[in-house]
Amino acid sequence: MKMIRIKTPKEIQLMRRAGQITAAARSLAGKMVVPGITTLEIDKAVRSFIKSQGAVPTFLGYAGYPASVCISINEEVIHGIPGHRKIKEGDVVSIDVGATKDGFVGDCAATFIAGEGTEEAKKLVEVTRQSFYEGIKYARPGCRVSDIGAAIQRYAEDNGFGVVRDYVGHGVGAQMHEEPEVPNFGHPGHGARLVKNMTIAVEPMITSGDWQVRVLKDDWTVVTRDGSLAAHYENTILITDDEPEILTYCEDMV
Repeated sequence: MKMIRIKTPKEIQLMRRAGQITAAARSLAGKMVVPGITTLEIDKAVRSFIKSQGAVPTFLGYAGYPASVCISINEEVIHGIPGHRKIKEGDVVSIDVGATKDGFVGDCAATFIAGEGTEEAKKLVEVTRQSFYEGIKYARPGCRVSDIGAAIQRYAEDNGFGVVRDYVGHGVGAQMHEEPEVPNFGHPGHGARLVKNMTIAVEPMITSGDWQVRVLKDDWTVVTRDGSLAAHYENTILITDDEPEILTYCEDMV
């Protein structure tokens, strides 16, 4: 079994700072989601902000990824590559960002609607966000990682949405992807047991249709197979003695 890294108090402090920068970058990107802007403009602004904080965009160059932010629109679930595409009125835009500061990583995501979206889109975004909060009710010592995923799946499916199975949450710390995997689905009572000072990224990826996905020819962008809308919400969290601490907390992203 691969080892799960329990963080020291000093490492947790460093992760808090990385998380603050990452959350602020996500907030900046979200405010830029308006009709007419290109995804590349958002990427450049986020990259500049992260560097201004003395941090490094974690995604840039990761496994060859060519940008600082993943920007996924409508049927795109995750890993959309920024470019010259202009965001249109009503687009559902998922922003995923990471920042590394003093050797530790913050990782978070959220989905925004450009202008006035459809009722379906609004509900999808809200259910995706709330499914994260339903899941982290079980992010406590003694629970197992599958307890989080089971709660996410139950909430999303009870509201009529699909839960992507092919991609999952993960441990995070000195590396963006550490043990354990944190699925957004499954049965409770399985997987690693949560203990104080574990740090994990919980990130439900929810669809308005079927949960199945495919990867486009760019080898990065993941889309729904049926063309349905998708949304993504993620935070890096710390397991404490009681309720989890959201390390990528930002007041306007509650």
